[in-house]
Amino acid sequence: MRILFAASEALPYAKTGGLADVIEALPRALVKLGHEVAVFLPRYRGVKTTGVNVPSLTIPQGARLRFPAITNDGVHRGVRYFFLDDPFYFDRDGIYGDRNHEYPDNAERFTEFSRAAIELAKQIWMPDLVHCHDWQTAMVPVLLRTSYGDDPVVKDLPVVFTIHNMGYHGLFPRDAMDRAGIPAAVFHPGGIEFFGNLNFLKGGLVYSDFLTTVSRRYAEEIQTSEFGFGLEGVIRMRADRLVGILNGVDYSSWSPDKDSLIPAKYSSKNLAGKKVCKEALLDEFKLLKDNLNRPVLGIVSRFADQKGFDLIARIVRELLQEDILMAVVGTGERRYEEMFRALAIDYPGRVGAVVAYDNRLAHLVEAGSDVFLMPSRYEPCGLNQIYSLRYGTVPVVRATGGLDDTIESFDLEHGTGTGFKFWEYSGGELLHTIRLALHYYSDEGVWKRIQLNGMEKDFSWNTSAAEYAKLYEAARAARNQTAVPSSN
Repeated sequence: MRILFAASEALPYAKTGGLADVIEALPRALVKLGHEVAVFLPRYRGVKTTGVNVPSLTIPQGARLRFPAITNDGVHRGVRYFFLDDPFYFDRDGIYGDRNHEYPDNAERFTEFSRAAIELAKQIWMPDLVHCHDWQTAMVPVLLRTSYGDDPVVKDLPVVFTIHNMGYHGLFPRDAMDRAGIPAAVFHPGGIEFFGNLNFLKGGLVYSDFLTTVSRRYAEEIQTSEFGFGLEGVIRMRADRLVGILNGVDYSSWSPDKDSLIPAKYSSKNLAGKKVCKEALLDEFKLLKDNLNRPVLGIVSRFADQKGFDLIARIVRELLQEDILMAVVGTGERRYEEMFRALAIDYPGRVGAVVAYDNRLAHLVEAGSDVFLMPSRYEPCGLNQIYSLRYGTVPVVRATGGLDDTIESFDLEHGTGTGFKFWEYSGGELLHTIRLALHYYSDEGVWKRIQLNGMEKDFSWNTSAAEYAKLYEAARAARNQTAVPSSN
């Protein structure tokens, strides 16, 4: 099958979150299964390509016409890459906005990108199916079923739409439709209207053939008011077309026996290299080295309430009364960046914080830490807890979304389990769970059992890619039988 991925970011070109990891790894896994895959991305500032531009497109936007180009960058590791080349929209410092605000023309930017994806399919690389990701690509199914509804080349092109995070809608005022060139006929409660505004994510939910999200638990959660962000009713209406497929991880990059970014390799058969990595971590973050058995708690994350940093803020100074060290890497809300900077000053040698995203340090924290903290308010899938398992770094997580699907609570009686979970979203429960982990850490034999349990887990993309391939076939069959809502 020929599959076209449309996404706003992918490694190694652009990354703000886990979406980029998925768009790097899943296409490669599908190629290994015998499929032909192309990935379509915006060409942001700093993205280097070696390909050539194909003839420019004509993209209508309201009363205007735009003429972006598409760059064919060839095949890399089995996957073909195309880029939308429009410097006016995408040659900017940020991907979605500057540090403080989203770009005011994001509706126009990503509608152009979605329309260009359809034109790519029509003129350059015709797929059997388009796989769209998050609100930035949601106009692909909307436009296919409206503006292109009579186009014999693409009108029956099936679309699978993946929700990576229900918290991000792509919400814009009504008049953005005219500027972006979105058909007015879809602005109604059964279409993309959302309390008087334009909701891109809703368009993807309503007009795609099948919906997926990135864990089975999250597929259930987004049908509730707590996690549906106002769109739970739409999700419930389409529940028969919703599938939860757990994200995989790329063990060629994230496995301590292969990792070129850590100072010593190791595996479940020989953990000696993990001690070398811990010493390197202590040096890198200027943490105390007087007692190498002192537990190190690692964090690699976007600093946001969604990730549980409000809980961490409530308990961190009480937590630091324990004999622990902390190594933190990430960026996000300013108040949390300032909190970690202050903690590093107030607890010299005990807290080390790098307020930036640094891939090398992310690998070092995974390899050198003893415990990994991920107390998310909600977490569609999460990748770092899965990385932590492979690195023998025991996760402490809240039982939500993919965290609940991937981490098993340790059971001392049976010697089973891979980490520690809590359910109630409270600082007290987080602190209690960390202390429980620290209690077991004090017993070397028990702790090694937990480490080995996690290191033996396999969350590679092989199984997930096979599930996607089956879903693609179902989407093709459904498109041949029944149309999704159309405004024509």
